[in-house]
Amino acid sequence: MNQIINNIVIPHTNRTIGSEKALISAKECSGSLKVVLQFGFPAAFLANELRQQITQHTGQSVELEIRQRILAHKVQAGIATIEGVKNIIAVASGKGGVGKSTTTANLATAMAKMGARVGVLDADLYGPSQPTMLGVAMQQPQQRDNRMIPVQNADGIQVMSIGFLIDPDQAVVWRGPMVSQALQQLLFQSQWDNVDYLFVDLPPGTGDIQLTLSQKIPVTGSIVVTTPQDIALIDARKAIDMFNKVNIPIMGVLENMSVHICSHCGHHEAIFGTDGGKELANKLNVPLLGQLPLSLPVREAMDAGTAGNLHAQYEKIAQIYQDAALSVALAIADKGQDFSNRFPKIIVESQK
Repeated sequence: MNQIINNIVIPHTNRTIGSEKALISAKECSGSLKVVLQFGFPAAFLANELRQQITQHTGQSVELEIRQRILAHKVQAGIATIEGVKNIIAVASGKGGVGKSTTTANLATAMAKMGARVGVLDADLYGPSQPTMLGVAMQQPQQRDNRMIPVQNADGIQVMSIGFLIDPDQAVVWRGPMVSQALQQLLFQSQWDNVDYLFVDLPPGTGDIQLTLSQKIPVTGSIVVTTPQDIALIDARKAIDMFNKVNIPIMGVLENMSVHICSHCGHHEAIFGTDGGKELANKLNVPLLGQLPLSLPVREAMDAGTAGNLHAQYEKIAQIYQDAALSVALAIADKGQDFSNRFPKIIVESQK
């Protein structure tokens, strides 16, 4: 019986229950088969499909329990993970206007709907947009023990942004050191509540914030967002080169605005070129996480702060983001576990 279950392919992946060592137990109880599975990535959303698969392969009525044990995984050498946060995912573009913040908000929403505990840190300090996109622009973080408590949106995503702390009409006119210090305060002085995946929405470029991220913040992996346009791909390569130089692995490339679909006639037109993101991913030998159309419903949902409703109403769009989020979660689960917080700190003091 165990072998039959172990051979079952996990939906939306090319992996089996056996390859993930997910089977905890399978016991016959009161005429049905009670199966317990445990995964190192968000899998609660797969419950119905897995139950159907096991029922089909075993020919028995199945009572299925799915557990998730998402661990902290390896980051840059010499940097310890943050209390309350297991894995940090940087979302970068190299160029503005390619939909990086939109991608961050929707990947976070997809991951939360898959059953993970998710956070978003808005590191675009000059143009914070995550409070608006995630529907919490009118809220304020509370304080406890001199630490800020991230605001939580309707989908349970924990959100922290400089946008909560400044007048929305006020320009942030700060030099590099001030920006770097603000980023660290937002991350380290926030009381994150057992976050499995924290998405960091980076500003465009490869400047001070990106340097602070690579040197002082434990990053599990990164995602590069681009459009198929040649000029966007040039800047995306710069972001990729930056991550390579600081030893932050790239989990994949997501191509945004891949095609425009006319809302009246359904005609498809590749306004920004064709398959640029796909070719970039192939060149880097990393996954192409998805190709998203230039979509009016996505723009409207981001302006209204209703990403959760977007995913509920537009199945095809939601599926692209879900597949991308699952690919990232699997890549993280494959990484080595982080043990930095288990080692004692050694302090050397000179004796007088």
